[in-house]
Amino acid sequence: MPAPSLTPLALAASLLLGAGGATAQSPAPDLLKASPALQPLPRGEAGRQLPIVLQADRVTGRPDLEATAEGRVEFRRGGLVIRADRLSYDLPEDLARASGQVRISRNGAVYKGPELQLRVQRAEGFFLQPEFEFPLLGAGGRADRIDFIDASRSRATKAEYTSCPREGPEEPAWLLRTDAVRFDLDKNEGIAEGAVLRFQGVPILALPALSFPLSDARKSGWLPPSVNTDNRSGVEFAMPYYWDIAPNRDATFTPRVITRRGLGLDTEFRYLEPGFEGSVQLDALPHDRIAGRSRGALQWQHEGTAFGALHYGTDLVRVSDNDWWKDFPGARHSFTPRLLSQRVFLEQPFVSGAGSGLAYLRTQQWQVLQAGDAVVVAPYQRAPQLGLRFGGRSSTLEYGMEAEYNRFTLSAGDEARAGRAPGERVHLLGHLARPWREPGWWLVPRLSVNAARYGKTDTSAAAGRVIPTFSVDAGLEFERQTVAFGRAVQQTLEPRFLYVRTPYREQSTLPNYDAAAKDFNFVSIYSDNQFSGVDRVNDAHQLTAGVTTRFVDSASGAEALRLGLVQRVLFRSQRVTAQADGTPDGAPLDQRFSDILLLGSTNVLPNWSLDAAAQYSTDIQRSVRSIVGARYSPGPYRTIGTTYRFARGLSEQVELGWQWPVFGGPPAARRDSGSCSGTWYSVGRVNYSMKDSRVTDSVLGVEYDAGCWIGRVVAERLSTGRSEATTRLMLQLELVGLSRIGSNPLKVLKDNIPGYRLLRDERRGSPSSDERSSASAYD
Repeated sequence: MPAPSLTPLALAASLLLGAGGATAQSPAPDLLKASPALQPLPRGEAGRQLPIVLQADRVTGRPDLEATAEGRVEFRRGGLVIRADRLSYDLPEDLARASGQVRISRNGAVYKGPELQLRVQRAEGFFLQPEFEFPLLGAGGRADRIDFIDASRSRATKAEYTSCPREGPEEPAWLLRTDAVRFDLDKNEGIAEGAVLRFQGVPILALPALSFPLSDARKSGWLPPSVNTDNRSGVEFAMPYYWDIAPNRDATFTPRVITRRGLGLDTEFRYLEPGFEGSVQLDALPHDRIAGRSRGALQWQHEGTAFGALHYGTDLVRVSDNDWWKDFPGARHSFTPRLLSQRVFLEQPFVSGAGSGLAYLRTQQWQVLQAGDAVVVAPYQRAPQLGLRFGGRSSTLEYGMEAEYNRFTLSAGDEARAGRAPGERVHLLGHLARPWREPGWWLVPRLSVNAARYGKTDTSAAAGRVIPTFSVDAGLEFERQTVAFGRAVQQTLEPRFLYVRTPYREQSTLPNYDAAAKDFNFVSIYSDNQFSGVDRVNDAHQLTAGVTTRFVDSASGAEALRLGLVQRVLFRSQRVTAQADGTPDGAPLDQRFSDILLLGSTNVLPNWSLDAAAQYSTDIQRSVRSIVGARYSPGPYRTIGTTYRFARGLSEQVELGWQWPVFGGPPAARRDSGSCSGTWYSVGRVNYSMKDSRVTDSVLGVEYDAGCWIGRVVAERLSTGRSEATTRLMLQLELVGLSRIGSNPLKVLKDNIPGYRLLRDERRGSPSSDERSSASAYD
């Protein structure tokens, strides 16, 4: 089970005073190991045998009693290195006294101060007014005093930490200040007393005591709070509590206060055992004041192995009501928020001869979240799905098969839908191919079969069919060196041909449980069946022919230009077709030549990337579908792109996304200078439906980069119906070198804006406030 990362204040304290140890998610693992608790030297005779190396401009002393060094002093014993203007060492007392620009460098961190006293062997002493720097984080601070109590315990007094410039009398833009910090390496614990986080001179977070671990071990405690705002629920305040149950088990409890809805509690439990692992997440809202009822969501993910190679698991998502996905868009548990899966499986892989296979038993059910103005047709449920797959390759042949039994049922509320009824099916899919593949060409003849038997239903008798298919896939690859676009390039010419022959079998009277027309594109046009699933196989006597040419930069290997064209030719009418909505059993197709597919993409123009794809109908001599996109990215944090999508008679949409500085100096120059002057960035994405003359989804926001801190304000609008939308407002303050505080808009920005970049590299940034932490705070 992955270890959690440090919370903001705990991370700062561990960086500030070097409580060594870092988690897997921490930004700078090497730096976090830096510690003012000096590593103890070997004890006893081994310690006495360690040599002392003392270098300086002037060295005086008495043998076996004392030594005094002045001018560029360097004292070494074991792994301890002390540099100073002056240093005296009392050998009987084992006491080193350093003064005048004392400097200790450890693990990338630098500590400086006016005076250090240290009993070297026992690691006892003090360091007055130390200042410290963490160069890779661009952060540092100071303390009034560090006392080394013994080899494992130390105490820092009046410690401060920031990544902002610290020159001059003004207080930095943000500052973490503590009264004292105590470290105990034996207990793996640090305790900060009187911790206060100040921003622009105003205290924004204060804790009387803060406890945190000194290594990558997790620790129970409160995590940083989060605040979210949307138009359906109002303001939501959440304060997570992390419980480190055992090394392989943990839990997080998140009480929530939602201004319009009431109190809630989110719970997540994770476990990792020798034979299985998983997590359970339960979101509960005992009384939603708006809905007037109890609401909740459950997700359970579990996987394991038993009896050697038997693999089993479940992935289950359920919510209390149809409006959950609208009311809580930030708590989605599925890629399809209105279609929630409940899946259980048993799988047994095996090997036989030169082939390998999989035997499996599965069930698949769905919860469909319906809306009045947009009805979702749920897939059939499978209870059970029992199957066997096997495939392999001999010296010359490739083969594969799939045998499966399915019992199909309908989800709740879908039983009365016209034309849909439960049923049973047994099917067998198989193929045998003899491929020839050589440099510059390939040829793959293939014979396949699709056989299915359907059980008796209330509306039809038992029936079946067997449909063979023969295909030949062939291609050539030509290359030449040439000059284009002012550079040496390698041009390729890649023609490809696919011949398919499938006899006609009447299938319109048979049930359809899982077949749907494939999208017509450059991939699907080279398949031998135009339907996905098992229940429909189109008849075919056809040839697909296409060609692609690419220009590849000879020096870099980057693709500068790609152009492609492909078309299908029917040698007879096709009788098994799809309807306009993609469902099977459409009218016969007499069109001899299919629509032409064209594509192109290029990066020839500096800082530009262009791509386009079109489906052109030779019958109407117009484009049926097209996508055209362009993106301009002249440098870091500067990108703007637009996409035009057109489907004749269905939709026409324009998308615009960007991240662009609108005011302020160049960010790179500002960071190198250490200045906290700011740059404003505009970020966003807008989807506009030209057919409906309205904005569908949008993300709009601003980012302010002050060098040592970043502020973000982002608003997201998600359409949940033809006349409904959910709007969220996210505010975040990122203190560079410390943490991110507030609601997290970064995932929204990265998912919606092509080319979006974080204003801080993840290594130099800090763990976000929504990550688990091993720190805890006690009142």
